[in-house]
Amino acid sequence: MDEVLHASTVAVEGRGLLILGPSGSGKSSLALELMAYGAELVADDRTIVTGEESALFAAAPAAIAGMIEARHIGLLNAPARPRARLFAAIDLGQVEEQRLPPRRKLTLLGCDLPLLHKPVTGHFAAATWAYMKAGRRS
Repeated sequence: MDEVLHASTVAVEGRGLLILGPSGSGKSSLALELMAYGAELVADDRTIVTGEESALFAAAPAAIAGMIEARHIGLLNAPARPRARLFAAIDLGQVEEQRLPPRRKLTLLGCDLPLLHKPVTGHFAAATWAYMKAGRRS
């Protein structure tokens, strides 16, 4: 079973991050920042999510594989990972106001993913990178 989402996806050490949000919310920008840290592009703007047993996998539609939009620069070519198992999701349309937020989840195709909201800090990309590499304690 597949679902096509208006989302970007990157992989950090093979762990996929599904980046959701309305147009103009910064999905591609966050993906580019994480790529600068070493993340691999999976998909930009549209992501095909596939459920397999108790796991979710992300891939790009063939027509946009290996491309990412950089606003005011253009469409960029990028080495891309063809597929990644999703580890977490972040919703850029929801602002995180709590210093130590509760654990949240997003359910897609019958599977749960940890869900983060967009923090309003200057270290957003760095904190997301650390989260993707090692998770969180509480």
